[in-house]
Amino acid sequence: MLSSNTEPKIDAFREQILHAAKHKTQLSIEGGATKSWYGNSNTSAKLNTRTYSGILEYQPEELVITACAGTPLKEIEAALNEKNQALAFEPPHFGEHATFGGAIAAGLAGPGRISAGNFRDFVLGTRILDGKGQDLSFGGKVMKNVAGYDVSRLMPGSMGTLALLLEASVKVLPKPAATATLRCQISQEKALRILNEWAGQPLPLSASCWIGNAIGEGQLTIRLAGAAAAIKAAIPLMSPLVNASEVEPQSAEVFWNDLREHQLSSFENLAADQTLYRLALPAACGPLTIPGASNEIILEWHGQQRWIKAAGDEATFTLIKQLATSHGGHATRFKQGVNVNSAFQRFTLLGEQVHSKALETVQERLRSAFDPAGVFATKRLP
Repeated sequence: MLSSNTEPKIDAFREQILHAAKHKTQLSIEGGATKSWYGNSNTSAKLNTRTYSGILEYQPEELVITACAGTPLKEIEAALNEKNQALAFEPPHFGEHATFGGAIAAGLAGPGRISAGNFRDFVLGTRILDGKGQDLSFGGKVMKNVAGYDVSRLMPGSMGTLALLLEASVKVLPKPAATATLRCQISQEKALRILNEWAGQPLPLSASCWIGNAIGEGQLTIRLAGAAAAIKAAIPLMSPLVNASEVEPQSAEVFWNDLREHQLSSFENLAADQTLYRLALPAACGPLTIPGASNEIILEWHGQQRWIKAAGDEATFTLIKQLATSHGGHATRFKQGVNVNSAFQRFTLLGEQVHSKALETVQERLRSAFDPAGVFATKRLP
């Protein structure tokens, strides 16, 4: 738990922010640096949050935990595990030193996101220091606490470009009473079709992952989670449809953890001149053909998140962005090979997306209000 001597730490952060504002320099917020490779590169001075660490309050009966930004993510998860609770959206760590604040800033979610929702859906309240050094609090510790603009929901995915996150309260959920994992060999087209059919039925479908060749068959792994009776009833209904067999529980746990942490060989075998692209697509989007892409692709979230390895040059990214946008989605240069230019734009810009273009003005106004001197304007997030 956190010691009572917190104000000097916050004062030190404020001093660093005001100094940057006065001298018109930028600060790049960093926790455990496990996701330092994610987002546009910058050379700004670091503001490290790891000194501001600890669980401030945990109310298992209320399903809420409040902690400082520098708290190790594994410490949060250990506390929840003792009460048989969890962060249902399964945020990836990508390293031993991942922090609570870093997970929120990145806004990434693991396999459970398709059934539980995203990080943003679970943030109830935050305490921040803005670009003027003001100590501000938003939201609270219950779901129905918002009057006006829900500022707390802006923090997930902001990549430290809006304000310094000090503390956050998030909703947690009980762990499911039972889980089971099924696996089968199936084509991408059939996997996408049947996953969308199952998603519209009252089945305890918790997560899915298809790994295979874009033009051939692959391996579909699905996770069921919920009441033991629901799992027991679902398995004989689903298994015969795809000729699936049940995976041994320990092996299943390793698989889902490795998927969350990108430790499967499909993620790790990234050539020096390749980029791992993340495509976010609508549920109804079928198989995509991307010229020059690696044969092996990974589909998560019933096909709504897709991982594709291809050349890391601008022409390839432009093609992938156009393809994703034409299907109502967007693309990200998620991870770069060592020989890919790190200065390349990593994200699809809001202005390139018809459905998001209007958000550019909103984003600029928010940044101007929270950070008029541009202290956090590192361009890590466009």
